[in-house]
Amino acid sequence: MKYRKLGKTGLLVSEIGFGGEWLERHEEAESVELLRYAGEQGINIIDCWMPDPKSRDIIGKAMKGNREHWIVQGHIGSTWQDGQYVRSREMKYVVPAFEDILKRMQTDYIDLGMIHYVDSEEEWDLCMNTEYIRYVHELHEKGIIRHIGLSTHNPRIAKKAVESGFIEMILFSINPAFDMHPATEDLDTMFGEYDESLSGIDEERAALYRLSEEREVGITVMKGFFGGRLFDAKTSPFGTAFTPVQCIHYALTRPGVSSILCGYDTKEQVDEAVSYETASEEEKDYASVIASAPLHSYMGQCTYCGHCKPCPSEIDIAMVNKYYDLAVQQSKVPESVRQHYLALNATASSCIGCQSCESRCPFGVKIAERMEKTTELFGC
Repeated sequence: MKYRKLGKTGLLVSEIGFGGEWLERHEEAESVELLRYAGEQGINIIDCWMPDPKSRDIIGKAMKGNREHWIVQGHIGSTWQDGQYVRSREMKYVVPAFEDILKRMQTDYIDLGMIHYVDSEEEWDLCMNTEYIRYVHELHEKGIIRHIGLSTHNPRIAKKAVESGFIEMILFSINPAFDMHPATEDLDTMFGEYDESLSGIDEERAALYRLSEEREVGITVMKGFFGGRLFDAKTSPFGTAFTPVQCIHYALTRPGVSSILCGYDTKEQVDEAVSYETASEEEKDYASVIASAPLHSYMGQCTYCGHCKPCPSEIDIAMVNKYYDLAVQQSKVPESVRQHYLALNATASSCIGCQSCESRCPFGVKIAERMEKTTELFGC
């Protein structure tokens, strides 16, 4: 298992994580065993947005005696009322629900205290101007939550979180289909019909990923499989099917992303997700699927897929493109981006203009031209 730094938190999280929402589907002992098995495979981050007692008990029992191995995303504002999940900012519900997660997980701290599910401007304003956010800060000051995070499906809200200065990471929905969809406050529309005119990554989403990396606000990924719809050509908006490994690779190649949290029913599904770490470049290749899809296109956009390799000058073209994209969104090249760029083994100025990379790019990116622009921007 490979591990990545989760932004400015400094935490090292497994590239493949555990989305815990399916735990309650099974007998408690079975789910406890499944979660422990995932830990044995190197998975060390789990999201618990679920307020139901059964899911929380399962996680607590699975972590018992091994709490230090796990990085827990625990949500503040996900409450259990009359046997039902209710998203709430009312303190009479919020406080008992958070205290319950500590009790059932048999822990005195949560690694990532998540401001739960904010998708609208109105909800953001409500959260930021009530006793709810003061409670989040109080938990952080006391060390009960080690870092403050936020979960959202809306790139505009995610951008606000990145720019807030106090939110250190976000849980965000990422997959090739969602990335084509413009910002919305209604999650249901993202699962609806996709207009065939949609083309490439929505600019607000691309800008969010670049800003997150530049500001070191780490991203963990939810809904990476589009509810399983991407696995079937009949339900995929692209008209062609992806594999789990391809979806995982797509998420992990977005700037700022540290981990993708997958849902599991069986050990075999854990094995399938973890197999990403030993998968070949051909098995990871999502770009060819998108480029040859009968519906939609990412033409002209660099998706950092790495198809352009190898370069005779040994330039890591995908990384050069990423740092260029990070830099041009600012009026002045951020020093952190400049230093990362200069640390590359070969910079854009090493390009000999052979354009062999362009013949391999599935999206028709004018790479040699971008190398020239990058050289001019960074001065080397």
